[in-house]
Amino acid sequence: MKAGFIGLGHLGKSMAKRLISEGVELIVWNRTKEKASDLGARIADSPAAVLSEVDILFLNLFDTDAVEGVISGKDGLLAGDCGGKSVVDTTSNHFARVAHFHQLFREHGGAYLESPVLGSVIPALQGALTVLVSGEKEVFEKALPYLEKLGKNIFYLGKPGLATKMKLINNLVLGSFMATLAEAIAFGEHADIPKSEVIDILAAGAGNSAVLNAKKEKLLKEDFSTHFSSSLIYKDLHYLQDLARVLKRPLFTGSVAKELFSLTFSKGTDTLDFSVIYRIMKEL
Repeated sequence: MKAGFIGLGHLGKSMAKRLISEGVELIVWNRTKEKASDLGARIADSPAAVLSEVDILFLNLFDTDAVEGVISGKDGLLAGDCGGKSVVDTTSNHFARVAHFHQLFREHGGAYLESPVLGSVIPALQGALTVLVSGEKEVFEKALPYLEKLGKNIFYLGKPGLATKMKLINNLVLGSFMATLAEAIAFGEHADIPKSEVIDILAAGAGNSAVLNAKKEKLLKEDFSTHFSSSLIYKDLHYLQDLARVLKRPLFTGSVAKELFSLTFSKGTDTLDFSVIYRIMKEL
């Protein structure tokens, strides 16, 4: 099996490593070339150069502007031959712009799949992500053998836009719950309950969740090395606010959570793991 991969941030690099460990021959490109140096994969000179050598190509980028740049920028994907090629975009995108990406690749003889993932670095390395997919069914079936190497649960939602919207809805829960856990732990400590006991009790009670299980050690050790950054959850919650506006419905907890994560920018911790919100709560 052979594929292209563009975008080697924390999550993208973990996904690329997983595909390589599963026997996929990868050709990669990243804006910062050094991030690809330890993968053992061939590094292409441009996005277009990657696409010229593969039939299926994965994207994992910071936001929709970055995706737009890789697709339509200088030496971007559309500068190459897209005929018969499939682009699987695992980025958490803005819901209003993915329809344009579907259209662009159709016009150039290729295909585009929205395929945002739920989960972070550790499940990516384990092939235990949850994968959401929207796009043409036959393109999904072509990509499925690769997606099965990355994801434990795969949901095909069909209609363009739905996978992206569902990812944002999932991150409403993720961001709100992380902020609530951080506040509860800090609150418990200020009430003179040791942090480890607060966490253990929450894990045995109302706080029991995949979020707490994933972030328990980070919270205990205050090791906020990045798996999923605060800037990313802030971006996703901002996209979600745009969706709420289009749907003409309020967004209560998501809006509060977004503003809490905005504090990481003024503290200079926005690039750290989003569990760093605990530090902000503790300092209040």
